[in-house]
Parts: sequence; structure tokens; C-alpha cells
Amino acid sequence: MITAVNLTKRYGSLTAVDNLNLTVKPGEIFGFLGPNGAGKTTTIKMLVGLTSPTSGEAWVAGTPVAKDPVAAKRVLGYVPDTPHVYERLTARELLRFVGDLRRLPPDRTEKKIDELMALFELTDRQDELLGGFSHGMKQKVCIACALLGEPKVLFLDEPTVGLDPRSARLVKDILRRIADDGGAVFVSTHVLEIAERMCDRVGIIQNGVLIAEGTVEELRSKAVPGKEGAGFSLEDLFLKLTGGEEYKELIRHLSSDQTSSGDSSAGDVARRE
Repeated sequence: MITAVNLTKRYGSLTAVDNLNLTVKPGEIFGFLGPNGAGKTTTIKMLVGLTSPTSGEAWVAGTPVAKDPVAAKRVLGYVPDTPHVYERLTARELLRFVGDLRRLPPDRTEKKIDELMALFELTDRQDELLGGFSHGMKQKVCIACALLGEPKVLFLDEPTVGLDPRSARLVKDILRRIADDGGAVFVSTHVLEIAERMCDRVGIIQNGVLIAEGTVEELRSKAVPGKEGAGFSLEDLFLKLTGGEEYKELIRHLSSDQTSSGDSSAGDVARRE
């Protein structure tokens, strides 16, 4: 459903994504992880046709994105990391606009809007201007826009940011249903606990290079061979593979320094007394 072959993006001397190769099959939720600035958003924008690659190719549902971007976009949905909306439109007007762009039958669009507004508990607010919506509400509207065309492939960049726990759980359930119906989901997230619980496979990108890919169990066995790796969480694996363990040591060091400082201060007070 999603294929990238030697996908590369350069901005002058900076290589944001470097020869990325990956495949996401029907029925999969693929988690895309990496530190800030690793190339996650750039990769997604190339896969959905918003950014042209410097070299390499991408396919969505068998359609070459660069050669036939309109056909590719007909079968995909995209939720960006920031919920950009037309703030002088109402939620319902925005969804109607998206339905028109996708050339959906008006009666089907209206029925689907009713379903999505009810699903995201926005029915009572659907005729209000989006400029008055909170970040989380705008995020739900953007997700509704992505789902309106019933996409075969769904891309989400940090989809749960700004959502309350109930809405975040709803989104996870929706993604699972899309995958179970034979679609594919590509989700970038910083919430490693969500990725561990929700994703069938994960890929970790660092400095534009895909450094690891597979199930959590496969990554665990590669990073920490033997039984000692059984207790590793995805967070532990992420830190180990991206060199982030130094930060854990720094936090421990600072914590111990603060504790020692506190003990020393307490001892000074006791001596003065």
C-alpha cells in the first residue's frame, strides 16, 4: 500500500531524508519514530505528494505519487502535524469543501459529515466558525476531513497532539479499524507508548536515515540480544538506537546531584541548630 525506494530530499547542503526504503502492507499500522528534525514530516510530505523528492520514488496503493499525484491523492488521507483550517468557515462548511474537492456525491458527503460530527462529538458545534475552536477540536476536524473520502491509505503526523484521552483512544480505534478492513496507516508520533501498543511495525529514522525497522519484538532482539532484552520497552529501544541513553544518564546524574545537595543543605541546617 505504501512503498518508498531510495527516497531522498535535499535542501542545499542539508540532506533531510537519505535513500529511504520501506514498505507498508495492507492491514498494517506502521509507526514512524525519530528525534526532532530526523526527517519524519519531510518523509510524509513526499509520500503524500506535497513535497517533490530530490531523487527516488514513492507509490501509494500502486500509484506513483510523483507521476500521477492526483490519482494518488484520491486514495489517501492526510492529517498534518498542525491543524491548519480556514477559520472563517464552519466545521460543516469545511467538510463540504473537502467533499467538493474530492468530487464526492453531495448526498453521500452530507451523510458522511453527519456521521463524523457525531463520532467526534462535534454535532453541537458544527455550524460555528473554526476560528473559535480549540486546538484539539481543530485536530478532530482535520481528522474528519481526512476520513471523509474513506481513504485506503491514511497518513497522520502526530495525530494525538492536543487531543483529550477519550478522543485519542477514539482515533486509535479508528486507525485499527481502517487497517483491519485492508487499508494501511502510516503514523508519526513522539508518544512511544502509543506506538508500542498500536503499531504492527515501527521504523526509526535519525538524521534522515532509517536506522531500524520491524516489529517491537524484532527490534528488541536486534538491539539487545538474548533474554536480557525481554524487558526493554519501546522507549528503551528508541533511546538505545538513537544514542539517547546519554540523556537518561544525565537526568539520573542531575537527580542525584539535587538529592545530594538537598542532603547537604539539611546537614548544614542541623549543624547550625
